[in-house]
Amino acid sequence: MAEMVKYFWTKSVADGTRIGLTTEGQDELGTIKFAKLPAVGDTVKKGENLLSVEADKAVSDIQSPVSGKVAAVNPALASDFDALNGSDTDAAWFVDVQEA
Repeated sequence: MAEMVKYFWTKSVADGTRIGLTTEGQDELGTIKFAKLPAVGDTVKKGENLLSVEADKAVSDIQSPVSGKVAAVNPALASDFDALNGSDTDAAWFVDVQEA
């Protein structure tokens, strides 16, 4: 499996760590058609599966870079995944994790 770290970014936000998709990730995966995301309140562990994405070029499981509880899921992804396919990488985020 390809090294996925360069495909994802993290940044500190008020409720923890935000995890999103980089432009390199968008290029490598192609258009994302589906993402299986955790729910708010789910516990995640660093190095374990956080989410899965299905795209034109690949289906990938993404490991969590941090341990904690999911504090937020990007509301823009509730109806479609356009936010993950656009040029605004700040909008291309999956979840916020409140570190344990």
